[in-house]
Amino acid sequence: MAESRLHWGDILVIVGYFISVIAVGIISSCRNRGSIGGYFLAGRTMHWIPVGASLFASNIGSGHFVGLAGSGAASGIGIAVFEINAIIILMILGWLFVPVYVAAGVFTMPEYLRKRFGGQRIRIYLSVLALLLYVFTKISADLYSGAIFLTQAMPELNLYVAVIILLGVSAIFTIGGGLTAVIWTDFIQTIIMVVGALILMVMSFLKIGGYEALQKKFFEAWPNTTLAHYGTDSNYSYTQCGIPPANSWHLIRSYDDGGLPWPGVIFGLTISSVWYWCSDQVIVQRALAAKNLANAKAGALLAGYLKFLPMWLIVFPGMIARVLFPDKIACGDPDVCESICGSRSGCTNIAYPTLVLELMPDGLRGLMLAVMMSALVSSLTSIFNSSSTIFTMDIWRRIHKNASEVELMIVGRLCVIILVGVGIAWIPVVQNISELFHYIQAITSFLAPPVCAVYVLAIFWKRINEPGAFWGLMVGLVVGLVRFAWEYAYPNVPCGEEDKDKRPGIISKVHYLHFGIILFVIVCIVTTVISLLTKPIDEIHLQRLTFWTRFSTLKRIDISEAEADDSAPSEPVKEESKKHSPLNITDAPYDSLPWYKKMCQWICGIEKMAGDHQMTDAEMRALEEKQTSIHEETCTRRLLNVNAVLLLTLAIFVWGFYA
Repeated sequence: MAESRLHWGDILVIVGYFISVIAVGIISSCRNRGSIGGYFLAGRTMHWIPVGASLFASNIGSGHFVGLAGSGAASGIGIAVFEINAIIILMILGWLFVPVYVAAGVFTMPEYLRKRFGGQRIRIYLSVLALLLYVFTKISADLYSGAIFLTQAMPELNLYVAVIILLGVSAIFTIGGGLTAVIWTDFIQTIIMVVGALILMVMSFLKIGGYEALQKKFFEAWPNTTLAHYGTDSNYSYTQCGIPPANSWHLIRSYDDGGLPWPGVIFGLTISSVWYWCSDQVIVQRALAAKNLANAKAGALLAGYLKFLPMWLIVFPGMIARVLFPDKIACGDPDVCESICGSRSGCTNIAYPTLVLELMPDGLRGLMLAVMMSALVSSLTSIFNSSSTIFTMDIWRRIHKNASEVELMIVGRLCVIILVGVGIAWIPVVQNISELFHYIQAITSFLAPPVCAVYVLAIFWKRINEPGAFWGLMVGLVVGLVRFAWEYAYPNVPCGEEDKDKRPGIISKVHYLHFGIILFVIVCIVTTVISLLTKPIDEIHLQRLTFWTRFSTLKRIDISEAEADDSAPSEPVKEESKKHSPLNITDAPYDSLPWYKKMCQWICGIEKMAGDHQMTDAEMRALEEKQTSIHEETCTRRLLNVNAVLLLTLAIFVWGFYA
């Protein structure tokens, strides 16, 4: 049996790190507990620095370290376009989308669409889509990437044993701190992650002889298996296995490139990025936690500057890992690859874990692994919390409107168990993917473009209505699911076995980024046509819900207020059932509750809801006006605009320099 590659000092650092992060999360959570705004939006009091750091940390996790470094090892710097594109989209978030969300006074993205269109159909659609994306791009990919770190550090562990360990740690890692705890722990993790990755990057470049040496040696990083098994005079398709592509140092590649075709990168990637950065609850929630619009913009700017780092901290080290360990990372023989990492499609996904374990000294290696595991566990706990909430509140309460609190708690936990089970069952598919990051982006391109289309149209064109948005989403979902199911109905074909590829041309020749463009256009056409053929939304329902009306001072009547509230129970809850509700917090003052109820309420973050000061109508109006204000001081606005132009200029320069 293989021995663990962790020193006892590494284990002590990992244990100490987890204890410290949990402590910081619990302490910081005590500031904004007991209210919806405090739990979900940190009381809207966050400064731009933690907001920007949390935006970055929420995006960068163990999946990125495995996926970006693995793609860098496989095909060079091209994968960095995802990070550079994100810089541009972050500016769109801060300058175009967040002002509308703040002016609308919303907490969540489904809430925005409810105010914009009314009805419940779109909300349910988004809930189902979120669960699908959680299973196939979050739970399975995150568990697999985390398991890679564990199995590389402790080879005696089986992949699924590592998955069970990760799930166990996730179950005890977070105990209801809310968004404040998440943002501050993200802030700490970002600092340590960046510092640790920076140290590893410097050590990697020193080991290889510098930047210019990498440019030369990367093209020479051929595995011995490629040469020994096939020889230099063998068939062309076989000799290419394990050999770096000629365009490894180009960000912009030909239109028919199998990995990153330029039309897909310019347009298809932008569509997926707008969905992720501008309409995904996990990301937008952090921007909305800023205490005002200026801090939200500044946070987006900080996150944009930080997005320059992954190219240097992750992609280049992944390429260096290939140079240092070509036989292991760049294996070209499917049989050899399977013996090294358990996948016949290649072993580039183990590039970053291998670099951490081989180059970093004792203690520092443990700290780096701890940050990776902590980021993964934090991501998983957020996913578990979000998925259970989405299913119970947005789906189950539509099925069973009179569900009790106990029933909702049980259903929520069963939902998580089922989602995790499906995610684990999907891991073998993920395991046979040669590049994890491309897999995540492919699933996103199959499912996210319809949502992007509806949000863009909703914010920038008032004529779009609920029937148009709903049927556009439904058509997009059907088309996307057909491609998704069709794509993965066929087994992944390893390099050198292309003759076994049975996929039709519409799957094998239409790149996932190109498909995202096609899907986006289809949804835009369907949404527009149906909206124009049906009744428009009255102007009184649209004030401060579109980009063009964000400064409006006219009164708005939400469509949802004008409709019957079908989310409420159809029958009143009997007083007897309320009295015996295990989570009841209204019948008695907090101080008079038994200790076990106090503990339960503290864990849930609701202890201040009982007996707290009740705000007057005037105080409520003043608070609402403050939280929905998008006013900016002239000097601050100009400073932010100058920084945005500078950031965009730098992003375009980097893109052009490596084009």
